[in-house]
Amino acid sequence: MSETITTSPSDARVYHPASEPQHPEGHSTALGFWFYLMSDCLIFATLFATYAVLGDRYGGGPGPKELFELPLVALNTAMLLLSSITYGFAMLAMHEDDQPGVMKWLAVTAGFGLSFLAIELYEFTHLVSIGAGPSRSAFLSAFFMLVGTHGLHVTSGLIWMATLVVQVRRRGLTAANRRRLECLSMFWHFLDVIWIGVFTFVYLMRMI
Repeated sequence: MSETITTSPSDARVYHPASEPQHPEGHSTALGFWFYLMSDCLIFATLFATYAVLGDRYGGGPGPKELFELPLVALNTAMLLLSSITYGFAMLAMHEDDQPGVMKWLAVTAGFGLSFLAIELYEFTHLVSIGAGPSRSAFLSAFFMLVGTHGLHVTSGLIWMATLVVQVRRRGLTAANRRRLECLSMFWHFLDVIWIGVFTFVYLMRMI
């Protein structure tokens, strides 16, 4: 004899989309980007630790005092610091709803960023041309990996910046574009902070 189980209407669970917790617009975007920056911090921390261990293993080859040109590195550092300042001006223009101002300062920032990359590429090319490539010693391997990884991040930031320029030109300073500009601002200033560490730890301290 089979038993039939019935469910009363009062036991039914009705799904109401409105009952879901509400989050501020853009909240998940900013939170996710902070998680990304933290993962990048771990990557650079690993690279800095690697350089700390291998930075004095020259394998009988040249060391920092023979290879690095401090005035050139200082000029490169100035390019990135200036780009961080000009990006700040772009954010001020965004808060004032000045779209032409945003476009102008992003273009100036990109110019400084490209100058930074050009100087870095010149340095790498010069080192390789004199036989001081990444395979020459453990020191140079760690150097190229750390500085090159930062350069790749700057390249990614410039591509992202170019994409944002197109989006702002087409759609204006929408809420979505403002969030993207703010995320790129965090990323760009993060790269600036990392480079100050590179300049101090990799170049300056090794040259003194």
